Amino acid sequence: MASHKILVIDDSRVIRNMVRDMLPKGNFQVLEAKDGVEGLDCIRQERPNLIMLDFLLPRMSGWEVFQHIQGQSELQNIPLVLMSGRREEVTEKIPEPFQFFEFIEKPFEQKELIEAIKGAMAKARLPRPQTVTPSQASVAAVAAANSANADEVVILNQKIQVMQTEIDTLKKQMAQILMFIKQKLK
Repeated sequence: MASHKILVIDDSRVIRNMVRDMLPKGNFQVLEAKDGVEGLDCIRQERPNLIMLDFLLPRMSGWEVFQHIQGQSELQNIPLVLMSGRREEVTEKIPEPFQFFEFIEKPFEQKELIEAIKGAMAKARLPRPQTVTPSQASVAAVAAANSANADEVVILNQKIQVMQTEIDTLKKQMAQILMFIKQKLK
């Protein structure tokens, strides 16, 4: 029986399988989620010992999942490895040095994966700063700012949906190209 549950949240089956294959056999139960919504559901139900989170995901981005994890004290102590093909996508939202999680750039080798897991486990044990409850005035100010920006958010969400559709189309095309190349190499 596996002693540790590792949740891999990535829309790429290749990455999920690669992580499963790189982990030592018998020590880990690898759980999989193909998008952020499925990943959060799995976190709530399974309480994994480690989360490997892709930063760009459909339905709910890795950034949104990350914010949800960081916003709940019972989830903050789960070791976290963020994954992305481009480090700048992550550092745009979360400045370095990464204090409470590890980052691994895709594609990665087994040694890099194991080091990232060890680092994430060490960082998860670090004490977190106490969060201060916001005053009513600051809550009202945030609410006013949020309603003023609601129209912009709707427009941005529409743009995101269009971009996600384009990304999905490009991924399918890339998979077709790879399959064609593999067939030609045989």
